[in-house]
Amino acid sequence: MTPPVPDASRLGVLRDLVAAYARRTPVRTIAVVGNAPLVASDARADAIDACDLVVRVNSFTTDEPGEPRAAGRRTDVVLWSRLVRATRRLYDDYPSRLYVMLEPMRMYHRPEVWPTSWPADLGFVVAPNDLVAQPLLEDLGLPWRTEALAPTSGTTAAWLARRLFPDAALLVTGLSYVAEDPQRWDYQSGASGKIGPEHRVAAEGALLRGWIEDGSVRFWPSDRAHEEQR
Repeated sequence: MTPPVPDASRLGVLRDLVAAYARRTPVRTIAVVGNAPLVASDARADAIDACDLVVRVNSFTTDEPGEPRAAGRRTDVVLWSRLVRATRRLYDDYPSRLYVMLEPMRMYHRPEVWPTSWPADLGFVVAPNDLVAQPLLEDLGLPWRTEALAPTSGTTAAWLARRLFPDAALLVTGLSYVAEDPQRWDYQSGASGKIGPEHRVAAEGALLRGWIEDGSVRFWPSDRAHEEQR
């Protein structure tokens, strides 16, 4: 079977929709912020909030007034799943954001659920699996046709940002598997949890490191040692 080929016209529709929620257009700078713990850094927070487009994923947090800054405060686009744990800022000012539903496990007949945490009037769009999850899994070299595999939301956000805005400068932070092979998820919110068996974070880390090495992605580490070297 040949790999799926994303439909350029459908990608264009998604690009235009995402751009409509950017702070500035044309979109020249993008921040993709994952949920791994981040040490305090005014410079990182400023860099995130200065981008034309800020994308966050799942159970994200943002900097609170009067507390140390680390991840910035802006959120333009949210990529999240049906099983997300709602955090304080997940639905904050939701009418002003674009919510993009990721549901790769629906390819394997995972039933549809409607979490009670969703606002009753929440509007969102679904990222079609043939445009997003499937070609990303192909890029990862994973056997998704024979195994029930799915990319993480963080890698999906970075991959989609590169695909929709290939000429934009992309800043990525808050993804623990870029620098290590985590055994569990630890979150900026203080929560933790198991990494689902559908994920292959080692392959995702390798893909992201390749983007960093070829200069197409700027990665801002989350730990104190790297932060002090800046």
